[in-house]
Amino acid sequence: MYLLSDRLYYQEKIDILPHKQQVIFTQLDNPTITTWLQENQFPESFLEDIHNEDQSIIFEQDSRFKLIILKYFSRDEENKLLHHDENITLIITKNKLIFLCRDEHITKGVVSHLYKRFSPDDSLEYATYTVMDIIVDHTMHIVDSLDDKLEAIEDQIFAEDVDEKEIQMHLYFARRTLNRITKLSVQSNDTINKVYNHFPIEVRKKLKYEFIDLKEHLSYLINESKTYLDRTGYLQNLLMGFLSNRMNQAMQRLAAISLIFLPLTFVVGNYGMNFKNMPELG
Repeated sequence: MYLLSDRLYYQEKIDILPHKQQVIFTQLDNPTITTWLQENQFPESFLEDIHNEDQSIIFEQDSRFKLIILKYFSRDEENKLLHHDENITLIITKNKLIFLCRDEHITKGVVSHLYKRFSPDDSLEYATYTVMDIIVDHTMHIVDSLDDKLEAIEDQIFAEDVDEKEIQMHLYFARRTLNRITKLSVQSNDTINKVYNHFPIEVRKKLKYEFIDLKEHLSYLINESKTYLDRTGYLQNLLMGFLSNRMNQAMQRLAAISLIFLPLTFVVGNYGMNFKNMPELG
């Protein structure tokens, strides 16, 4: 469990103080957080959303709690072009910001980035914005890396030893990742708008330009992921066209060889027929 205050603290168990502002990062199944939420009458429906692995991106609130569920993309261990999305939960109270995630590696990554930008004087609303900005920036980095990999695939298509099966697999995983990023980025944009609109007026005035910048990043992310998704389709067509040209060249060579042997085949076929009046039989 991580606690951000004057510096970054890591402890197995952190006391949750009722009247002190705290920014806490921990695992989803942390019993200390679960007990504290239940003791403070955290809505049961919110708990169900948090533990639902298939939960979509949402923003919900009641009189005491704000619940935000976003998506964080992590790379597949076997294929660098395939990325899986993991739920990230943000719970905001009057003086608490609690970050929950199943994956400890994701939790460490986000808290390390936040620590570089965090000040003890920052409000919880600003810390919430910073966490969302870190998630969006991480996704933008993934899209940029996919762009580099698609360029490498384009070069492989024109190589003499092109591996059709491998390239088709890479393009499939890239399309799958980009399609998921596009869809979830649109949902994130709607959710972030809701988060901003439910902040107090004073907070909205202070964070106006920060959220404008965040929305611009999301718009860029949506447009770029759609562009690269179209590019994967172009590369698939390019690969099939290139392989078709190679097949045509092979067929032309076979046709030329067949043309050479066609007269010989005709002569042999004639002399192989046993007719009575066949010339030169005697």
